[in-house]
Amino acid sequence: MAMAAGHLALVLHGHLPFVRRLQAGSLEEDWFHQAVLESYLPLLYHLQRSVEDPQQAPALSFSLSPTLLSMLADPLLCGRFPGWVACRQRILEWAPSPYHHGAAQLGQKLEDMLAFWRQLGGQLIPAFQDLQQQGVVDLLTCGATHGYLPLLRQPPSAVVAQLRIAVQHHQHHLGCAPLGIWLPECAYFEGLDRLMAAEGLRYAVLDAHGLLQALPRPRYGVYAPICSPGSVAFVGRDSRATLPVWSAQDGYPGRACYREFHRDLGWDLPLEQLEQMGISSARPLGLKLHCVGPASCPLESKPPYSPEEAQLQVQLDAQDYVKGRLQQLKLLDSGMGGQPPLVVAPFDAELFGHWWHEGPEFLAAVWRQASHHQLDFTTLRRCLEGSPQLQLCRPAPSSWGQGGYHSYWLNETNAWAVPLWHRCGLRMEQLVASHGRRQNCQRLLQQAARELLLLQSSDWSFILRSGTTTDLAREQIHCHAQRFHKLADALDSGQLTTNDWLKAVEEEDNLFPNLDLKPWSPAPSVIA
Repeated sequence: MAMAAGHLALVLHGHLPFVRRLQAGSLEEDWFHQAVLESYLPLLYHLQRSVEDPQQAPALSFSLSPTLLSMLADPLLCGRFPGWVACRQRILEWAPSPYHHGAAQLGQKLEDMLAFWRQLGGQLIPAFQDLQQQGVVDLLTCGATHGYLPLLRQPPSAVVAQLRIAVQHHQHHLGCAPLGIWLPECAYFEGLDRLMAAEGLRYAVLDAHGLLQALPRPRYGVYAPICSPGSVAFVGRDSRATLPVWSAQDGYPGRACYREFHRDLGWDLPLEQLEQMGISSARPLGLKLHCVGPASCPLESKPPYSPEEAQLQVQLDAQDYVKGRLQQLKLLDSGMGGQPPLVVAPFDAELFGHWWHEGPEFLAAVWRQASHHQLDFTTLRRCLEGSPQLQLCRPAPSSWGQGGYHSYWLNETNAWAVPLWHRCGLRMEQLVASHGRRQNCQRLLQQAARELLLLQSSDWSFILRSGTTTDLAREQIHCHAQRFHKLADALDSGQLTTNDWLKAVEEEDNLFPNLDLKPWSPAPSVIA
């Protein structure tokens, strides 16, 4: 069979807020360990094995946010991972009898992933580096702390800092500067491209309307990259290629035989048993033994999960997805006058494994199926290197959040945080202007900058709007703001002596070593 005209670019966004805690056992730390166990280890595992098969040609663009990189490289967090997994393995032994088969299968999967972790020496970053060196993975960066850039425009130094420190941190951990960036929440505002280009960033993903409402309207819609006036290339998200994969209502994850996300032994077991394992409150543990079941089935009546049934369905869904993309590319090719179509399918990385348990196996099956049907995968970097001429367009302000613009991060639940970012950003500029040349102030200034960046994380605003762990999100915002102002007050008052409080804050919020203060220096870059 001839190679299909055009290319499919899968883009995964790897990100977690900075949830490092000195004390083990927090809910936030569970987020990190679950993401590693359920998403990042399985994705690496299947990528490596697909590469080993000479008949397969997987390709993937993969963003690793600076906060995620910091935690993947952190000896404290990573040192706790094997014990965290072992705790879950022991809890699985308490599974009720109807679920023994599923529990045994899950226990084996935990053991397999723990063995893979040890094979990697507990180091995931070098595995990503190796895949990039082989040309299989194109590693992108993100905002330093995933700040929502359209709401950080004032003062302009906030956006510059999010971009510049992200690039520096990427180079620190991965040994090379990134050319691509996953803009946090795919959020764009006019003039952002010039700031990106100033930091060496050359391409990014936008939601479809970011391209479709560009001026002039792109000749090929979302099926070819465009170039902005600031010399940055943008590609657009294609809904036909993404909906079947991410939507539980209209796509594959909602299949009756797939694992149910919302039932968990952490909710089902008595609190007394959990306390025996040092878990002080009922919460999701990543131990899920039920399947989705019929559409009308209530959560409390979900049937037992059958891994064998799910694996059969994975193969069928992968076949369906590959067939759908081949048909899509063929149809597009017939109407693009010789321009090879590019279909871009971006997703949160944790969709695969964490939210959709079968997701990593689905991707592996897609790569296998594609090798039989000549579906051509590409990375964004590879595609742009082969596209020397792009249409010049001004991308439209946009995001991939609900509503398509900025309302999910600016509404009655979270708007109060925006003036906080603004005031702290202005004060940071004042601190650097007043104290930046004093050598004995560098330590406090750098920690104040870390607290400001952590305060700006869009994750907390997202949680406030989604209504999940809102107390935790509010607490994080206030915590970083209070730490920032305490450090700023110490600088302005001249009380520069170190103390136990400062040491504890530095130890907990320890990301971005050798942090560059230049983004907040006088006369920062101006947004056009």
